[in-house]
Amino acid sequence: MIEQRDVKTAPPAASNGGLRAVGGETLGPGAEMKAPGSSLRRRILGLLWLLVFVGLGYFGYRYYQASQKKAAAAQVAQAARLAGRAVSVSATAARRGDVPILLRGLGNVIAFNTVNVKARVDGPIVQVNFREGQFVTKDEVLLEIDPRPYQVVLEQAQGNLARDEAQLRDAQVNLERYRKLWNDQVIPKQQFDTQAAQVGQFQGAIEVDKAAIDSAKLNLSFTKVTAPIAGRIGLRQVDIGNIVHATDPGPLAIITQMQPIAVLFTIPADDLPPVLAKLRADVKLRVDAYDRADRAKVASGILETVDNQIDPTTGTSRLKAIFDNQDNALFPNQFVNCRLMLDTKRGVVIIPAAAVERGPQGAYVYVVKPDHTVAMRPITIGTTEGNEVEAAAGLAPGETVVTDGQDKLQEGTKVDIRPAAGTPAADTEAPAPGTQPTSGGGRRGRRP
Repeated sequence: MIEQRDVKTAPPAASNGGLRAVGGETLGPGAEMKAPGSSLRRRILGLLWLLVFVGLGYFGYRYYQASQKKAAAAQVAQAARLAGRAVSVSATAARRGDVPILLRGLGNVIAFNTVNVKARVDGPIVQVNFREGQFVTKDEVLLEIDPRPYQVVLEQAQGNLARDEAQLRDAQVNLERYRKLWNDQVIPKQQFDTQAAQVGQFQGAIEVDKAAIDSAKLNLSFTKVTAPIAGRIGLRQVDIGNIVHATDPGPLAIITQMQPIAVLFTIPADDLPPVLAKLRADVKLRVDAYDRADRAKVASGILETVDNQIDPTTGTSRLKAIFDNQDNALFPNQFVNCRLMLDTKRGVVIIPAAAVERGPQGAYVYVVKPDHTVAMRPITIGTTEGNEVEAAAGLAPGETVVTDGQDKLQEGTKVDIRPAAGTPAADTEAPAPGTQPTSGGGRRGRRP
């Protein structure tokens, strides 16, 4: 038996030809083809952009590699050109000579003698005979004090002497009379002795009068104030008409002895033993005084002595040098730089200080070889004085060393030695490497 079921037929299509989706939603015409096509186009577009970016990155990377190779090739070419080109340097030949051993110290010029001129008597100043800053000689009259009061005292003492001399002569005549009378037993011995004592009193009074005269003359001489030493007089402290006294604290003038003059300077205590050894051997050590900049020499003198003790606060010792100072180049209280010539090293190898370089292994120089290439040469530094250095080991006289341009050099670099600035090339060309320098030419080519 066939079972009958109700079959529901789909509703007829809408009049606009659309389809009804599940749930009753109506889709427009071609809705089934539109959604899948849009997704595909987006995927294709993204793939195309990806390919574009990959291509750009690939070509950029290849361009970067090419540029790097080009730059590396340029550097190699530049290095090759530099390797083949000589570096311009200044050079000079090591020479054999003498190097002084100097001890340096800061010094102060002091006057050999300084005198404060003062009045020794009281009175007004009536005359000034010097100019400020004048060089005066010993016993030259500088000022004059009114001498009249002291002249009166002198005349009074001379009058007393004349009076006492007259009384003495009268007493002596009476003594002779008393002696005859006493011999004739006319007068007693006591009267004769009294007359003799009176003669003695007058003789004593005359000695006092003579001393008073000498004192008056001395005070009279003090009215003329003279220079006790020769030297340079300073500024005037008083003027004409001022009354001065022997007890005044201030001086009338100050005289400093300029010739000779002394310099006190200090050296480290560690350098004192060789100096004392030279002084004990009666060796005259020369001392040169330089200006404050330590460049220009002012004067030369001789070491006089060493202080008797070392200053414990500074660890230095004071030395005194004497200078003739005939040209008055040194002035009291002037600061100078002193160089004490202790000894001289003779026949050592000398090079300019500018040629010495220092590295982790010590001092070295660049030596120019006969093929005009350079080699690093370690050396041992000895005594250094100014712009010159003693090469105690590692260098022979005549070898050419570079003095300027070392920062561009390394082992084996080819160099071109340039002449010194401001001089013709023919006169300043450095000697051929490995040859002995001619006389007087050992210092050519130094850096100016």
